[in-house]
Amino acid sequence: MTVTRRNLLLGGSAALASVALSDSVLAHPFVDAGSFGVDPSGGDQTQALQMAIDAAASLRQPLFIGAGSYEINGATIASPVTIRGSGQTVLRVRNGSSILSVTASGRVALEGLTFDGEVQRDSQSTLLELTGANDAIIRDCRLVNAAGNGINAHDVGGRIENCILSDIGNTGIFCTDSRGLDVFGNTITRCGNGGIRIWRYESGADGSRVFGNRISQIGWVGGGNGQNGNGINVFRADGVSVSDNSITDCAFSAIRLNATNNTRVTGNHCADSDEVSIYSEFGFSGSIISDNVIERGAAGISITNFDHGGRLCVCSGNIVRDMKADSPTNPDVVPYGIAAEADAVVTGNVVDGVPGTGIVIGWGPYLRDVIVSENLVRGCDVGIAVSVVPDAGHARISGNLVSGSRHHAIVGTQWREIVTADLTINTENYGNIAVRDNSIF
Repeated sequence: MTVTRRNLLLGGSAALASVALSDSVLAHPFVDAGSFGVDPSGGDQTQALQMAIDAAASLRQPLFIGAGSYEINGATIASPVTIRGSGQTVLRVRNGSSILSVTASGRVALEGLTFDGEVQRDSQSTLLELTGANDAIIRDCRLVNAAGNGINAHDVGGRIENCILSDIGNTGIFCTDSRGLDVFGNTITRCGNGGIRIWRYESGADGSRVFGNRISQIGWVGGGNGQNGNGINVFRADGVSVSDNSITDCAFSAIRLNATNNTRVTGNHCADSDEVSIYSEFGFSGSIISDNVIERGAAGISITNFDHGGRLCVCSGNIVRDMKADSPTNPDVVPYGIAAEADAVVTGNVVDGVPGTGIVIGWGPYLRDVIVSENLVRGCDVGIAVSVVPDAGHARISGNLVSGSRHHAIVGTQWREIVTADLTINTENYGNIAVRDNSIF
């Protein structure tokens, strides 16, 4: 007896038991999609694949799809199942808004599959849609040629690992309202607006971990002033860690945090960002930015928007070097190494080769309780600049080594204007600023 959708629908569990006894289906290590008529030489294979998926889920066996290219337009996974490809299994979409849609709440694993958007045109579409899956595993898959997103994952927990995503119209991996999702070991390149986005519709605990990914060539086709063009973007999601990623050639930031709480950005390599390389902005609280290497960005690290409640950060152990003279995507950005505004400690960093200011403290009156200590700042136009406008808050600049500044070492500013060219000898008019024990060469 052959397992068919008709058998399953008519006979239910009894039919499955009969199949198991008479044909020893359950004795096999997997269900072969080919036995349901899934054929790469045919046309639309959606219906046949749907029958194979439903049978494998009911039998609680993995589904194997052999090598070949299959046209699939919107198959659905509604129950826990594992689907494996051969490594040369291509699922391509022509007319559907997605190739596969996963709605199962239990474990779903997809392995060794290629998802190809081919001639897909709808920019709102996606190759792989995950919704409400609390234990999804997407492993060793390729997702290419998407008009919209590569993977949409909403209300999902689990892992997206060791996948390759390329030539994606919008975002490689777009995750919303995640439940402790791990995104790691992926290679993502040539995306229109974003590499990885970890977003929430409302601020709240997220706990996603984004680590060990390689991200490159992220564009800015959607425009805007920072919501697009980022390698990794975390928005309203709390408790997220971003670590050990290699991110190059982004139209805006390599890593951008917006309205986040308790986010850790550690050990990343960020190169050739066309705007600020690592950004913590707009109502954030509790960012740790440490041990990153940043080179050839339009600016290095920005910890900003105290005017919108952005505060509380440790910025330590970073190397920021060889910044660009300007930003090709945002003319408002001037080159600097590290900038911080409120309730921040900037310590133990190396800033080298900035055609602007090495470390910027405060912006106009937006300055409160910033410590800048034990940093090495060398080869910059200006070493360290701190805001001294009326109503600016407190800052301490101590124990830093500032070497080879082309114009000034430590200055006081009112917005962008230098009003005190040497704060090491002229602090009596600025009781809110402590400057001591710095070495100037």
